[in-house]
Amino acid sequence: MEKGNYLNMNFLDIRKIKLEEYREDLVLLFNLYKNIFNNIYNWMVVVDTEGYIIMMNKRYCDFIGISQEKAIGKHVTQVIENTRMHIVIKTEKKEIGDIQEIRGNKMIADRIPIYEDGKLMGAVGTVIFKDLVEFDVYVENILNMKSQLEFYKKELKKALGNSYTFENIIGKSDAIREVKDLAKKVAMTKSNVLLLGESGTGKELFAHAIHNASSRSEYPLIKVNCGAIPSELLESELFGYEQGAFTGAKKGGKPGKFELANRSTIFLDEIGDLPLNMQAKILRVIQEREIERLGSIKSQKIDVRIIAATNRNLEDMVRKKTFREDLYYRLNVISINIPPLRDRREDIPLLIKHLMKKLSSQMKRHVTEISQGALEALTNYRWPGNIREMANLIERAFNLVEKEAMIDLDHFPYYIRKEAGTDAGIVSDVMEINLEGTLKDIFEEIEKIAIERTLLKHNGNKFKTAKKLGISRTNLYGKIEKYKLEMLTK
Repeated sequence: MEKGNYLNMNFLDIRKIKLEEYREDLVLLFNLYKNIFNNIYNWMVVVDTEGYIIMMNKRYCDFIGISQEKAIGKHVTQVIENTRMHIVIKTEKKEIGDIQEIRGNKMIADRIPIYEDGKLMGAVGTVIFKDLVEFDVYVENILNMKSQLEFYKKELKKALGNSYTFENIIGKSDAIREVKDLAKKVAMTKSNVLLLGESGTGKELFAHAIHNASSRSEYPLIKVNCGAIPSELLESELFGYEQGAFTGAKKGGKPGKFELANRSTIFLDEIGDLPLNMQAKILRVIQEREIERLGSIKSQKIDVRIIAATNRNLEDMVRKKTFREDLYYRLNVISINIPPLRDRREDIPLLIKHLMKKLSSQMKRHVTEISQGALEALTNYRWPGNIREMANLIERAFNLVEKEAMIDLDHFPYYIRKEAGTDAGIVSDVMEINLEGTLKDIFEEIEKIAIERTLLKHNGNKFKTAKKLGISRTNLYGKIEKYKLEMLTK
């Protein structure tokens, strides 16, 4: 045995070595253990199989009022008040967190039998807390730290927009209750989920609720709008890149959305807009459970749950070979069809009241009432843009209504009034336009109405609005600013 290897030796090994040869090392080792034993914060005592003290640290002796020399060799019951060390020796059962009173102080002690090669050698006793006040302080500190951790977790979720739960999904209709019940069951599984439904039905809200009801909820939901990211940037956005992977790459590289979603959930919105080459890469992620950054030669394992959403008919896209069939089946483990607003009309008044309450708080305007005529018109409207369109229209009304007044039918666009059958709506659309101004003024009003209606139809999506109107996005942005239609955009 080489000199200096004594740190790994047990008690029997030490007795077998030649004392003269290792005397210096043993003295150093003994002094090291002695200093540690005497200066450790907890009070400690070690007894043999008969209950006689063979070691007791100085801190414990000082409290008892006895020297170490006098304590060692005495039976533990003669030195320590209300001790149970001798009982632990007999029962060979450890006692953890026992309350023991010594000299009028209630303490918390542990008592553990010591074995070597399966044979009982004695027991060690440790006073962990010198009094219950110390224990209470410790517990309070732990609870404070736990409270702070929960607070910061909640704040992180709020900052990332992850605070929505099933309670935030408003509605009591059979259609929405069935979908919520299914989503709650799905949330507890690890399977991928495909959310289907028209634009504006609340697919993102369901994604948040499913994630927050899952076992992954302590981590943030990572969101990706597949239709909003240019195709040339999509791969680096999803999978990240290494330093120098391409011109302009950040120093040190950048993690992708899948990497950020490790141990959490990634929400792939508008999955139907993914180009075929990216569909193949996502399929590989699902199958292999690993990703590879751009410019890297190494793969890294990830644990990610996917929630995908689309308003497109993926089955039809699979038939037309614009969406991969294998990816479709990988995503469509559990599909949830979210009903459009027109199929749950009994929820419309509830949603309107909810949106009004929310906007009153956000805009600091006390507008809580809506006329019966306006409510009936909104309930009967077909809502092609669903809840998102409703949110835009209610916000529009808030900007037009007088402070603390009631929202009425005339605070909504003419096509809402027209469908309601009011006098204002029976006349032609042209009669709604002010014809008193110059030809330029008339054209601008027509242009404003056209942009407003198209924005509402496409739920504030500027890209789709510009495409529908046949103008550039830059041109559209200028007109939105000119006509003050920012509140209709997203």
